[in-house]
This record gives sequence, C-alpha cells and structure tokens, in this order.
Amino acid sequence: MIDKKLYIQTIGCQMNVYDSRQIESLLGQSGYRRIDTPDRADLIIVNTCAIRDKAEQKLYSLLGRLAPIKHRRPDTILAVGGCVAQQEGTALLSRVPGLDMVFGTHALARVPALVARVASTRARIVDVGMLSPEGEGSSALVDAGHEEISRFVTIMRGCDNFCTYCVVPYVRGRETSRPPDEIITEIRDLVAAGVREVTLLGQNVNSYGNKEGLISFAELLAQVDAIAGLARIRFTTSHPKDLSDALIDAFAGLKKLCPHIHLPVQSGANTVLRRMHRRYTREIYIDRVARLREKCPDIAVTSDIIAGFPGETEADFQMTLDLIETIRFDGLFAFKYSDRPNARARDYPDKVPEAEKSRRLQALFAVQEGITLSKNRALEGTRQIVLVEGVSRHSPAGAVQWTGRAPGNQIVNFSIPGTTAADRQQWVGREVAVGIEKGLLHSLLGNALL
Repeated sequence: MIDKKLYIQTIGCQMNVYDSRQIESLLGQSGYRRIDTPDRADLIIVNTCAIRDKAEQKLYSLLGRLAPIKHRRPDTILAVGGCVAQQEGTALLSRVPGLDMVFGTHALARVPALVARVASTRARIVDVGMLSPEGEGSSALVDAGHEEISRFVTIMRGCDNFCTYCVVPYVRGRETSRPPDEIITEIRDLVAAGVREVTLLGQNVNSYGNKEGLISFAELLAQVDAIAGLARIRFTTSHPKDLSDALIDAFAGLKKLCPHIHLPVQSGANTVLRRMHRRYTREIYIDRVARLREKCPDIAVTSDIIAGFPGETEADFQMTLDLIETIRFDGLFAFKYSDRPNARARDYPDKVPEAEKSRRLQALFAVQEGITLSKNRALEGTRQIVLVEGVSRHSPAGAVQWTGRAPGNQIVNFSIPGTTAADRQQWVGREVAVGIEKGLLHSLLGNALL
C-alpha cells in the first residue's frame, strides 16, 4: 500500500467537518495519512462552503496561499470539494491554475478512485454528479484514530425547503435520510472507539425519515438514547415549521438529550419570513419556544438571523430586535445577507445597501451580547455537569485549566485541584460537576466539585 500524506482544509458547517472525516477515512484505506500542514502533502483537499459569499471568497484566498506549494511541488495533487465545487464545476479549473480535481457533495465515495486517476494520468478531473453510490456514509467509514470524545454523525443530506436565500438544495440536492440501523451502527462503533457525545446533523433534522417512511426523528433520538456508553446527544439544524410535539416531549423524556436546541428564526418580521419562504410566522415561532421551555425549563435556545434581507425595512428590522428581546436567546449567529447563485432572492429588488446591512448586523450583536452575558451571569452559583474535552487554551500561566461544555452547550473553563496536563487521559471524556463562579460573554468559569 502507498504511504502518502494528506492535508484537508475544511470551510463551513459541521456537515463539511463530517464529510472531511469520511474523505479522510476513505483515503486512509488507500494509504493516505493526514498531516497538519500542507507544505509536505502529496494531496491537498479544500472542502468548501457556498452558503454565503464570504465563505466562497475564503476559498479563493486559501487557494492563493496554496499556489506557492503547488509551484514548488508540482506533483502535489490539489483538489476542491464540497458546495462551491458542486456549484462551480468545470469553471473552477479555468479560474484556478494548478487545480487538478473538482468533486461535488455526492462524490465522496468516488474520491479515492478520482485521486488515483489524477495521480496516474495527470488529467484534470471534474465530478459533480448528484448520484451517490449505495452505502456512502456507512458505519464502515468510522475512524477511531482521533481519540475524540465528541463527533458529528450525518443522519440526512440535502433539503426540500427552498428558502429563497439558500443555495443548499442546489449544491447538496434534495432531502434524503439515512436508514436508522445504519446510523445506530455508526454511533455504536464511535462509542466503542471512545466517543461519549454525538451531534446528529441534517439541513432539517425535524423532517428526518418523512419521505422514506422511516421512523420519526423523535423515535430515532430514542434509539440513540438507548445506546450503552453514550453520555450525550445533540442535534442541528432544526426547522421551526417541523418542530413536532414528540420532539418537544423528547427534551423532557430522554435522559441523554442535552437541553439545547438551535432553532433558526432568520427574521422577526412576518413580511420578511414570507419573502424568505420560511412557512411559519413570528407568532408560531414564539409559541414553539414557549412550549419547549414549558417541557424543559432549563433549555438553551440559540438561533440564526439574516441582516438586510432584500426588502427588509427599518420597521422589519425593529421587529427582529424586538423578537430577540422577547425570546432572549442564549446565543445568536447573525450574518449579512448575500446573493447566492440559483437562490430566488438573488433576483429580488430593494436590496439593502452594504453599509446598512453592516449597521443592522452590529445592532443585532449588541442586543444579543447583553442578553447572553446576563444569562451566563445568571448561572453563577449553579452546579453544571461538564463533559471534559481537554486542557483549555486559555489556561493561566503556571496553571492548568480544563474545558468542556455544559448540557446547555455553554463553554466551561474550570480547575481540577491537583491536576496537570499529563492527567489528560484520566479526565477527558468524564462528566464532572463544576461550580460556576463567573459568567462571561463567551464562556463560564468555575471549579470542579470533587
């Protein structure tokens, strides 16, 4: 078997992280070993995101920085995969000199064969076919070599919602769900390899199994909850229009399901939500959150908001700020709207000027940061069960501080008396009770209660 070096740079969402791990596992079977820098790589892969213009521009900036490596080592294979590859196809070869291979979101299982073909013929190859081979993404691709305690598991791909700002249905295809037994097998294999927490991934996990007539998402969660040795379950992303009573009940009934939901609202104005084709109203969203909090009072709710969607008036924007104050999210991801290829909103009139989008974005952050800080400070004096992930990068000089996440997904940095970094193997993957002493904007500080 060949022994060659692989470098993968991942841009974008958790699903891209999962896909990169699958690619790494597949190429590992062909003798490729992953390294942390591209300088000595025989194969460089950039796995891309097309959801916003900023992520796409990040790709071209990165390719510019990789160009000198390709110039010094012309035999190095340079490949671009993922959503931008699916979107641009052959055009990428024209735009990027030295690019050898372009592969789309449905070509993961074909990557080893594509790489072998490039290596043997030096042909420039494009594969953006939307048909995935049977069994792609199966549990056979689990890689236990990373010794991580938390992993992503994709349960479905694609999307049927066609929100007017979104490119996902065009680059990842229509919605398809993986068979539940395949998912359960993968998670069991991960747990056997030391994983303690899984995050189930999909563009809209709430609609899992609907098209195929499989079990519901709530039923899948119950099966995952029953896996011995697994400590925690999380999931993302959840569409408000498909948030079922059964899923809401799961937060009260499933022991391992963490009390956190990421529920993207995108706007607080019904006029904007209609133009986005979100298929719920502000009032429906508020009601769904209230029902979640009724069933699980300590649930953390985070969300996404787009600033400056075409036609968004100042009154619409004020409605969004009011929604943030009404819901009081635990955290918020907000972005400026950007036109995307194929998405219907690209052709909408009344585009919001860039400067105004920036102003609105900063106003969103200002309101939410005050709420997040208040919520984190409210946790001072509480006892949180933290899944230990490792030594914190923010450890003070001469001391060791550990890091992990509370059930509500807050980052917790804390001390364990008498420990050093050499104790990592003993503590990583354990759940530790931590007394929270200080709530900060982006994290909590505390001490282990031993």
